[in-house]
Amino acid sequence: MTTQSTYELPFKVDNAWCPGCGNFGILNTVKKTLAEIDIPQQNVVFSSGIGQAAKLPQYVHANYFNGLHGRALPVATAIKASNPELLVIAEGGDGDMYGEGGNHFLHTIRRNVDIVHLVHNNMIYGLTKGQASPTSQRGMVTPLQINGVSLEPANPLAVALSYGAGFIARVFSGDTKEMQEIISEAVKYKGYALIDIFPPCVSFNKINTYKWFKENTYYVSDDYDNTSFEQALGKAFEKEKLPMGILYKNPDQKKSFTEHLVAYKNNSKALYERTVNTKKLQELVDTI
Repeated sequence: MTTQSTYELPFKVDNAWCPGCGNFGILNTVKKTLAEIDIPQQNVVFSSGIGQAAKLPQYVHANYFNGLHGRALPVATAIKASNPELLVIAEGGDGDMYGEGGNHFLHTIRRNVDIVHLVHNNMIYGLTKGQASPTSQRGMVTPLQINGVSLEPANPLAVALSYGAGFIARVFSGDTKEMQEIISEAVKYKGYALIDIFPPCVSFNKINTYKWFKENTYYVSDDYDNTSFEQALGKAFEKEKLPMGILYKNPDQKKSFTEHLVAYKNNSKALYERTVNTKKLQELVDTI
């Protein structure tokens, strides 16, 4: 049986997050969850972009790829396409995923790539010192938006549902029990799974604090039907209090991205396990 220490780094590193940052709750829960569902670390790959949230894979004893700002999802797609047996986790902040990576967010959902997508939605840009992100509340004053944010915040859950995502969840970073249960369910789900996580930014967001998230969120009840698309869409548009929990889990799972690939039609082996036919490859190159 795998133990949690498997995902603890075997050496000491300096963590770049501020004391009290909500990202710590996500980091600890991710490591604990992966250990308890007994996935060997060599079978786990993180893909992240740029930002404070995107540093999380650097603090986990597993494989990871840090890429460009907003580009974690295409890398995650490529990794999953190359080796469908891997658990691929795309991870980053609300700016990284919903802002710079917004285009990739849409099309990863459409392709139904079999990955877990963790978004640290703290409603601010933390790495670049506190300007508004796509999910910042209207009216928030920042060093850049000195007259207050004039735009309505993006609604990633509604967008994901409208593009056909089969698994949608939201959780607060301080609620480790609920987060662990949700991540475990997302890992089991065959297809794209979005988890929108609220981790307070203690340095640059003085509005959406631990207290604010506790007072302005609630978990859906046990009798809530998370298989109903209509109910999930209704929850996604609630504003007075933000719903949390597994809001949608489509029981009629579509084929995933890799299941549509011709490369796996008659051969289930990962690409790295196959023998390259250099003669055919050269013939193909010569036609270009």
